[in-house]
Amino acid sequence: MQGQPIFATGRSEDVPANTVFDYARFQTDLNALAPGNVQLLNISGIAKNFGNGYIGSWTAGVDHDFGDFKFNASYVATAGIHLPRVYNPNGYGGACQGFAPFTQFDTECHATGGFGPEVIMTSGSHSTYHALQTGVTKNSARAGLGLQASYTYAKSLDDTSAVLGGLLGTSGTILQTGPQNPFNPSAEKGPSTFDVTHVFTVSVIQLLPLERLGFLHSVPRVLTKGWQFLNITTITTGSPFTVFSGVQQTGVGLGGSDRPDLVTMPHLSTSRAVRDDYFGLGDNNKSFFNVPINIPGGSGPNSGRFGTLGRDTFRGPDFHDFDFALIKDTPFGHRGNAEFGTLEFRAEFFNLFNVVNFGLPSNIVNGSGFGIISKTAGSSRQIQFSLKVIY
Repeated sequence: MQGQPIFATGRSEDVPANTVFDYARFQTDLNALAPGNVQLLNISGIAKNFGNGYIGSWTAGVDHDFGDFKFNASYVATAGIHLPRVYNPNGYGGACQGFAPFTQFDTECHATGGFGPEVIMTSGSHSTYHALQTGVTKNSARAGLGLQASYTYAKSLDDTSAVLGGLLGTSGTILQTGPQNPFNPSAEKGPSTFDVTHVFTVSVIQLLPLERLGFLHSVPRVLTKGWQFLNITTITTGSPFTVFSGVQQTGVGLGGSDRPDLVTMPHLSTSRAVRDDYFGLGDNNKSFFNVPINIPGGSGPNSGRFGTLGRDTFRGPDFHDFDFALIKDTPFGHRGNAEFGTLEFRAEFFNLFNVVNFGLPSNIVNGSGFGIISKTAGSSRQIQFSLKVIY
């Protein structure tokens, strides 16, 4: 602060801890050398009251046997408390006067000094999960059938699903951003990005005693014995996604998270003639929304306000997957009173019915291909055959 060089020895390791740096003077001197070259100080840190988060969980359930079938149903709940999230006390990059309290501006709202974006890790996030979880299991091998099925009806809510260092998403779809209003992150409460309402899964193993069929008695038992059938089926509802406007609506800066107003609720579907047009109006998909800019009393370069659309308001397409397998075990050789080994043949069919599982659509109103799905959520049909020697 007295004008002494901080790096007098040229070694940053020699600078005493907590040395005060006259950053305002540095900015002034730098601007004098290169007018207009204002260097705002960006800060990342951890809040001094940051603490460990914790969870609370509770459950209540019932189990009952019906012969060799076991049924269970449970209510399961979890609450995450004081979870980490990012707080931006000085707005986002490009914030205007009135939205960046630690930045100095001239009369035309151009930054002249002070601080730029500040990213502070806090522990103010909260999440909840509630679910009905049911299941059926067949315990014995009677009739050669093995069965395990489950159904879950659940809801997961939070105000952020990831601790962010920037935008989080996949090709064409933004999944998670910072809060629309950086000064009120709790207003982002909504479905978690990984929330799935309905999940049904079933796995079946069925022994196939073909050697007992009368019309196959003439076929050698080595060919008809040892067959089994497997199936794994997964059916889920879609995951949530947010619609973003793609423009800076207010003076809080370029956070990439401004949302529009919803004008008309779209009918989301992949069953139309153009299956990948999830919103259904093609180039007019943006007509379902209004971007609130150029309005009286608005702020920022576009004289706008925050949008009224919530976070993770819409749901993506359902997911269906049907996998099957045929397995044939053929013992060979002898070792004492047991077989020497087993030759296992497997024919496996993944996504047997070649169901097209669509991914999430492009979700930026003013972006390219808004409302269009450009990727799938799973692979196409795949078939593989294999032989394995077990000894």
